[in-house]
Amino acid sequence: MERRRVTVAIAIALLVVAIDQFVKIWVKTHFFYGEAMPLIGDADKPFLLQLLFIENNGFAFGMEAFSKPLLSVFRIVASVLFVVYMLRMARAKVPIGYLITVAMVTAGTIGNTIDGVCYGVLFDDPQAYGVTARFLPPEGGYAPLLAGKVVDMIGVEWDWANWLPWVGGSRFRFAIFNVADAALSVGVAVLILFYSKYLSTPIKPEAQPEAQEAPSETPDDTQQPQP
Repeated sequence: MERRRVTVAIAIALLVVAIDQFVKIWVKTHFFYGEAMPLIGDADKPFLLQLLFIENNGFAFGMEAFSKPLLSVFRIVASVLFVVYMLRMARAKVPIGYLITVAMVTAGTIGNTIDGVCYGVLFDDPQAYGVTARFLPPEGGYAPLLAGKVVDMIGVEWDWANWLPWVGGSRFRFAIFNVADAALSVGVAVLILFYSKYLSTPIKPEAQPEAQEAPSETPDDTQQPQP
């Protein structure tokens, strides 16, 4: 049972990271910077879901903080801690839903860590309009190790209903994000809404069944030897 839970947690985390990196690399090598492609709706429709290519230097959803190398080191440490915690939860008596959300948060952290640590040396950074990035260019990447940019590609915007106070009739443009951001945010939201008690309560590892000991053959003290 414990081995299966560990396998499930690792498989979910690896799947999310693989999807995140595949989409990022595909967009980076097929879209020029700023290019957008509508998936659902259009700019003049009430709802728009689009695929586009932008990059940022900071945290999830384009927020920025600290220097790039320092942020990358922070992400590496956070990723290691999340992996350790995920494996610990896989061996503990927690619901499978909690374990899945922890795996999603772990994968989201790892996904953006890969960008910040590796993308600067793996890709070039073309500035010309209509030119896409190249993987492993002969002249080298656009930044040293730990100084890469995070790729974002999912854009969502919609019109607020007219009857809503204050915002009615206005256009809302959500921050552009990636698959790792989505996994991280959904995982954190689910943890807070449904599994907050596990975040504040110490969790003990699942007890392992102990082998049955053979009954001892010591003589009964109540039986006195006959004279």
